[in-house]
Order: sequence, then C-alpha cells, then structure tokens
Amino acid sequence: MTALIADENLKAEETRRFINNAFRDGVLKTTGMDIDGIMPPMSRFGGDRAGKKQGIIEKLMVFFEKYLGIL
Repeated sequence: MTALIADENLKAEETRRFINNAFRDGVLKTTGMDIDGIMPPMSRFGGDRAGKKQGIIEKLMVFFEKYLGIL
C-alpha cells in the first residue's frame, strides 16, 4: 500500500482510510467523490485527470482483490 501511495502521489491518510473502509464494507467504491479525495491536486481542465483517476482505480482494484480474502 505504501508503494502505491508513493507511486501515485496519493494522500496517505485518506487513502488508508478509503482502503480500510473498502475492506470493512467488502466493496471498493469507485463512484462519487471518494477517489477524488485521495488523488493529488490536479487541474480539472487538462493534465488527463480522468486518465490518472482511472489508472488509480485500476491499481486500487488490484490491491483490493489481492488482499480481500486475507483480511
């Protein structure tokens, strides 16, 4: 998790809370403002924010699915 946070420059505390809630609920919520809350500051008008967000979602999904059965 620490590597993912560092690689994507995510907000550490918010990301850990987001993942902990996902494991608690049994589902990784990818809609709404939750993902936006853990992303680094980016312009909404360029810089491929949507692409960056999708990449983060995919990496979080891989992490979540890998450890869901373990925790």
